[in-house]
Amino acid sequence: MSLRNVVLLGATGSIGQSACRVARDLPDRVRIVGMSGFRNMPRLAEEANRLRPEVLAVPDAEAEAELRTKLDYAPAKIFTGEEGLVSLASWPSADMVLVAIVGTGGLRPTLAALEAGKDIALASKEVLVMAGEMVMATARRHGRRILPVDSEHNAIFQCLEGRDTRHVRRLILTASGGPFRSWPGEQLRAVTRQEALRHPTWRMGEKITIDSATLFNKGLEMIEARWLFDVDITRIDVVIHPQSIVHSMVEFVDGSVLAQMSHSDMRFPIQYALTWPDRIAGTLPPLEWAKLGKLDFEEPRYDVFPALDLARQAAERGGAASAVLNAANEVAVAEFLAGRIAFPRIWEIVAAVLDSTGGTAADLDALLEADREARERASVLARS
Repeated sequence: MSLRNVVLLGATGSIGQSACRVARDLPDRVRIVGMSGFRNMPRLAEEANRLRPEVLAVPDAEAEAELRTKLDYAPAKIFTGEEGLVSLASWPSADMVLVAIVGTGGLRPTLAALEAGKDIALASKEVLVMAGEMVMATARRHGRRILPVDSEHNAIFQCLEGRDTRHVRRLILTASGGPFRSWPGEQLRAVTRQEALRHPTWRMGEKITIDSATLFNKGLEMIEARWLFDVDITRIDVVIHPQSIVHSMVEFVDGSVLAQMSHSDMRFPIQYALTWPDRIAGTLPPLEWAKLGKLDFEEPRYDVFPALDLARQAAERGGAASAVLNAANEVAVAEFLAGRIAFPRIWEIVAAVLDSTGGTAADLDALLEADREARERASVLARS
């Protein structure tokens, strides 16, 4: 069993914080050699002082100056800006890059890491939603692995390991259903910001929490799964499972189903991704079956939560459609969090942008242009 040297992109977010805990729990297996943070320099400094990474990355010179005042050691380098993230992701001593940046900011660093010969532990689903074909082709070209960190995709990875996907009938992603799982549709227009951020199971950042409430999180995961596991979107389904114990399932052609289960703690998938192919005894608690009671499963309410159908539509259209879906959703969520639109307008804006925006995805520049146009269109719609 060997030590894995990891660059952590997004150390101050919820995934990044869990990854730091895993590294502290398993110092003989996981060493953080680099990390980045966005605006929370006190938290980045706190983690850096604990884990002593060789290099760090921050947004700009102002953040760098603040960070230096809080560090009690001297890193080899502090990178700044988007190019700094790319340099951090390519750091020579790293074996793996854990991408935990919210939104599309993780795309270029992911491609750079693959081209530099690093494996990827991927928590930023937007990377594959936006450019799945390109990213997976880059990984194959350089002989690198992409190990999923999302609990659902990590669960499918564990269930599929060593199995031919031709024998798979369906990938079944589980969803908690969010805080409005049983609400009548007509009540959703009055949803407040505070209500939408009150997730019943997970404690996450604001954007992903809203995505869980709209089910766009699960829609994006469907697209991500399509690329990760090379399975057509028609063979990917979602089931509501409010206890969040079964993290996802694989149904095979003979009717057998394999499921991965654990407590709702992101350290489980993070640890498995960082230590794969080994399983390591750490500090994570096992399930106590007698105390679980029952596990419930429900069909999603597609008529009330249209995000799943919109995601399936984008995946079937191909090209830049998934990038457009993701970009419009990011803008709509930000507008809702700012109090400028009602909750159901998130779906309405994404649907309108998806209907009005076309284009192919011949290269990265084309994807980025489609992303930019979708954001502009979504912003106009949110203010109309």
